[in-house]
Amino acid sequence: MNEVVKTKIETIINDHDVVLFMKGTSKMPQCGFSSRVAGILNYLEVNFKDVNVLEDDEIRQGIKDFSDWPTIPQLYVKNAFIGGSDIITEMTMSGELDQLLKEKQVSFSQDAATKIREENS
Repeated sequence: MNEVVKTKIETIINDHDVVLFMKGTSKMPQCGFSSRVAGILNYLEVNFKDVNVLEDDEIRQGIKDFSDWPTIPQLYVKNAFIGGSDIITEMTMSGELDQLLKEKQVSFSQDAATKIREENS
């Protein structure tokens, strides 16, 4: 990955507490996996930056190289790579995502998090 792309990715991650590199946008996801993670974050009322990798091929490949993770979407919280769709879904259902957001002091709706688990148990 070239330094320009790496710096661009680092700047995005450093400038926002929560970043979702995804296909499409939070309002208009372009794949089911991106839609799932964006939907979780929106439902939990997490303020996050969406980065549409379909608009920039360098970012699309660069984020995979940056995280050493082969798929999109990718979620970052306070500069740390958390995972993709399956991991975020599992963390949501187990309550691990709640704990992570609390530890990182990221605002979210605890009531919504509890309701997701109740509705899906």
